[in-house]
Amino acid sequence: MGNKIIIDPITRLEGHLRIEVEIEDGKVKDAWCSGQMFRGIEIILQGRDPRDAHHFVQRSCGVCTYVHALSSVRAVEDAVKVTIPKNARLVRNLLNGAQFQHDHLIHFYHLHALDWVDIVSALKADPVKTAILADNLSSDPKGGTVYFKGVQQRLQAFVDSGQLGPFSNAYWGHPAYKLPPEANLMAAAHYIEALRLQARTARLHAIFGGKNPHPQSLVVGGVTCVQDLSPERIAEFLYLWKETQEFIKNVYIPDLLAVASFYKDWGGIGGTTNFMAWGEFPGSEKEPESLFMPRGVIKKRDLTKVGMADQEKVTEHVARAWYEGSKALHPYKGETKPQNGEYKPGGKYSWIKAPRYEETSCEVGPLARVLVAYAKGNTAIKPLVDDTLKKLDIPATALFSTLGRTAARGLETVAIGDAMEGWITELVENIKGGDIKTYQKWEMPDKGMGVGLNDVPRGSLGHWVEIENKKIKNYQYVVPSTWNFGPRDEKGQRGPVEEALIGTPIADPKRPIEVLRTVHSFDPCIACAVHVIDPDSNEVYKVRVI
Repeated sequence: MGNKIIIDPITRLEGHLRIEVEIEDGKVKDAWCSGQMFRGIEIILQGRDPRDAHHFVQRSCGVCTYVHALSSVRAVEDAVKVTIPKNARLVRNLLNGAQFQHDHLIHFYHLHALDWVDIVSALKADPVKTAILADNLSSDPKGGTVYFKGVQQRLQAFVDSGQLGPFSNAYWGHPAYKLPPEANLMAAAHYIEALRLQARTARLHAIFGGKNPHPQSLVVGGVTCVQDLSPERIAEFLYLWKETQEFIKNVYIPDLLAVASFYKDWGGIGGTTNFMAWGEFPGSEKEPESLFMPRGVIKKRDLTKVGMADQEKVTEHVARAWYEGSKALHPYKGETKPQNGEYKPGGKYSWIKAPRYEETSCEVGPLARVLVAYAKGNTAIKPLVDDTLKKLDIPATALFSTLGRTAARGLETVAIGDAMEGWITELVENIKGGDIKTYQKWEMPDKGMGVGLNDVPRGSLGHWVEIENKKIKNYQYVVPSTWNFGPRDEKGQRGPVEEALIGTPIADPKRPIEVLRTVHSFDPCIACAVHVIDPDSNEVYKVRVI
């Protein structure tokens, strides 16, 4: 048996996550992923009015508020058999598109970039060379020697004060960092720029959703925010969308390519085998045919065969999770009966259930969506992927990796952001033509069952509701991080993150940055300090990471 490293909890994510890995010959031999927080909103919803469900499920998370509301209203709409108007569909697409722009920017710069960027190394950079590098890579209006020298002086002030602020307590100087000082300084500057921008991008939800977080404009049957839209409000949305999309294209993508060019070996690390996407952004009432990001399943990395994903083939397993029972159930029949127990890697060890598609563990998220779209020849995605592979001079097989997962997130942000312009134009034309309908009336049935599927920044999301006597009898939802961070099932089949960690090289067990790279690449929505066991002395170290 190899030596074990326990990272609990992990930082730069939402929630509480524990990762345990077994190391042998400098690589991860086995892994266990454990969610350390119980949700329980499914229990709270029982007996409530179905129209209130989306307000409750938004509170599952302070990050993914809108997307849970969207999936919830779709589930109830399916149960009551109502079709929403075109304008409602467009507004929902725009709100979800804004979620992608905001979420992916924050993830790359503020949650994931520090796994690849050595901030302290930036103090050694030559601002003149940094300015030349930035000019060659991007069209960012901010730059120049004076600008980068100013950023470097701000970082030096942090160091001189003995407090690195948001950059403190990390693995600076780790041998796994490969960027030259000038690239690190450029990335540090863009980290700060992205902090400013994300606050502005968040306003997109407030314009069409009333507020952020927890937008209030969604209702079963449509939305509530179009009839009173003024030209000024639409213009504000357009301005903020354009500002964000320009940063994505001129800064985010060039930075992504620059970082990837130094870490091509990670094109062979952190991959999984099977992928599933519900798809998102309907172009009409016909789904899944009209979805901008298509629906599909890929098994065994075979891009020549993309099956159609069917929610009826989903089950959740609890044999290794802290719930009563051991039988795998479809969400319509799902149960949420918590049963607290001890952490036992050979038994139950997580609050996260283990979703399976046709009894197969599947990765969901940006990589799954991009792979499905790429394999189907999607005209918005395929050229972006091909161009990126060409620029980096890597094969398509490199997509099945931590590097591929990180790149896919950036590429789909470009594609979805571009599509938003068309949805805005269509919405404006509808209003100009006199079509201001945003809500379709409906009546609550005594009984009904419905499912709401969407694909959100972190991956495939589904809500299932059963209505009886006009109240919620049962409610279940399977979220992206349940798919990705679930434990083993009763057959011993690992969850995607557990699978992805196998084979990961570990240079220093006391500073396992390589594990963090793959874990963060999934953008976990589940929190942080690190406990590491020295394989020689068995001594426990407590290390904080950002």
